[in-house]
Amino acid sequence: MGKILTFIGQDPLISREAGKFLLWLVPALLACAFLHPLVRYFQTQSLTTAMISSFASLCFHVLLCWLLVFRSGLHNLGAALATGISYWLNMIILMLYMRFSTASTKTRAPISLEFLQGIPEFFRFAVPSAVMIWTSVEPLARNISLIRVYFDDIDAVHNPFRCGSSRKAAHTAVYAVTLIVVSENDVGSTILFATRKVFGYTFSNENEVIDYVTGMSPLVCLSVIIGSLQGILSGVARGCGWQHIGAYINLGAYYLCGIPVAVTLAFYVGLRGVGLWIGIQSGAFVQTLMLIIITSCTNWEQQASKARERIFQGILPGNDGTIADV
Repeated sequence: MGKILTFIGQDPLISREAGKFLLWLVPALLACAFLHPLVRYFQTQSLTTAMISSFASLCFHVLLCWLLVFRSGLHNLGAALATGISYWLNMIILMLYMRFSTASTKTRAPISLEFLQGIPEFFRFAVPSAVMIWTSVEPLARNISLIRVYFDDIDAVHNPFRCGSSRKAAHTAVYAVTLIVVSENDVGSTILFATRKVFGYTFSNENEVIDYVTGMSPLVCLSVIIGSLQGILSGVARGCGWQHIGAYINLGAYYLCGIPVAVTLAFYVGLRGVGLWIGIQSGAFVQTLMLIIITSCTNWEQQASKARERIFQGILPGNDGTIADV
């Protein structure tokens, strides 16, 4: 990655440090392979009490990051290492909760080759979903910025659609999640904007870095607000099986709008990092707007009926009145 960044014109010193940072993030990547399925497992059952592990990991991460960055002498590599350790801690807590909690008794199944039967159906949705994420360049922009903001896709709204709930229940779930997430991000962006002149000290004591963070803070606050809506709507799209539509929207929003605007403002107008961020946010705005239009024009009663049909497809009532698989 360091050589790639150097090849595209990035400063060689920054490229080498970025390459080292990404290498030290590999353990975190491995933990995410277990963590994200566990999170979805609990979310689809509304077992939100297990999410306490995220708060516990966050509290631990703050202390660990301070120790590894400022006390151990690892600096930015310590931040990468701390991220990996915190992810593994979160994953281990969730695995222990799943294994020993009575709330997961009925949904916890032994490992067997039976899971291979669902692989074709899984990839039918997983591949378009991966393309939907890959075609979005906004996560890349967040990762290369001074302030790294993480958004969890609000997959909890998937469950009403997959279970074929009524239109009213689906709308209630979406409205509730929207209110919670938007309120949370409004508070976060307000705090970030209010502390913009001192927030830079989190990253460095250099005046140049602090001034740069201060100048970028309003744009970051805007991205937090847009990102909250985008996360909810993307979760709805994936929950309804619209991954292919989301991929097309991302391609158009970022590669036809966001990237051209970012390149023009950053390199031709001379706004550099500010121009890059404005361009990416313009793509995010177009993406969010398109998802809003599609979501608002959807016949949710019809979507609920289709979900019911998918659930009971291939299932008939048995002679004894129970549901028998055929």
